[in-house]
Amino acid sequence: MNDLKRAAIVLLTLDKPKAARVLNYLPKDLMELVSLEIARTDDVTKAEQEEAIEKFREAIDSRTVIERGSLDLACELLAQSVGEDEANGIIKNIRESLKSVPFGFLHKFRAEDVLSFISDEQPQTIALIMSNLPTSLAAEILKELPPDKQLDVVRRVAGMEQTSPEFVEMVEASLRQRMVSLFGQKSDQVGGVPLVAQILNVADRTTTRNLLDTMGQESQELVDEIQRLMFVFDDIAKLDDKSVQALLKEVDNGQWAMALKGASPEIRGKILGNLSKRAAQNLEEEMGYLGPARVSDVEAVQQQIVDTVRRLEDAGTITVLSGDGDQFVS
Repeated sequence: MNDLKRAAIVLLTLDKPKAARVLNYLPKDLMELVSLEIARTDDVTKAEQEEAIEKFREAIDSRTVIERGSLDLACELLAQSVGEDEANGIIKNIRESLKSVPFGFLHKFRAEDVLSFISDEQPQTIALIMSNLPTSLAAEILKELPPDKQLDVVRRVAGMEQTSPEFVEMVEASLRQRMVSLFGQKSDQVGGVPLVAQILNVADRTTTRNLLDTMGQESQELVDEIQRLMFVFDDIAKLDDKSVQALLKEVDNGQWAMALKGASPEIRGKILGNLSKRAAQNLEEEMGYLGPARVSDVEAVQQQIVDTVRRLEDAGTITVLSGDGDQFVS
């Protein structure tokens, strides 16, 4: 017996006025699902009723008694902490964050959980859902899709521009209904080549390489456009010396030693050339001490360094511009 069935039985156990009051506290989508379950419920055995009530009691007993959270309470606490003026600015940002976003309820799930519900969907539907997920989550989902579906989904994400808000809401409502027992807002620009580049930037290198190779057989122009928006480890060779020096401050020698074992002579020269003679010698010695390393281990460390480049870019320390290869350091 699932949670929706138990909820329906508990409500049917109450007298009608009390059941109506409880139902009124539920979110609209959950209210509809529970009401539908009540409508479907015909005969209930004594054992089923006892099980539903016991599960409800266990859920109540496991709750921690604390003051109910609310935006008003957050306002009050912030005002006491940082003063009303600063609190108002923070609350404004919080209000924006609390606004509904398409498929926002999926953000708390693991990739495998989401995948189990969307893997049988049409590629266009999967592309729509992935276009509204955090890029790290979308990348994990992409990795687990069958290779033929990976290509189809990525192609559709790249070609997606604007999507009807009504269609987004319909897909979201359908998916939410299927997931709610286990665990509306306008959509502007979603998908497109920039999103594909973001997803592939955080996907593992094998998935990225295979997808780009396969896509290149159909449209090298599209692959070139995606790659212009991506930053991969090999692109470190294109950074100017000031950018490399800023990066060297953030990455320790152990990481460089592993990452450079799988790097081109050009990148090795770029990194070693921006170190003092003694520091470069120490790094080369550490690389020698490592001995043979698995490609997957090397690529994992290289991806960590790419993540650091992205973090520095987000912080404004390094600016990596797409297309012309120019970079700036503040």
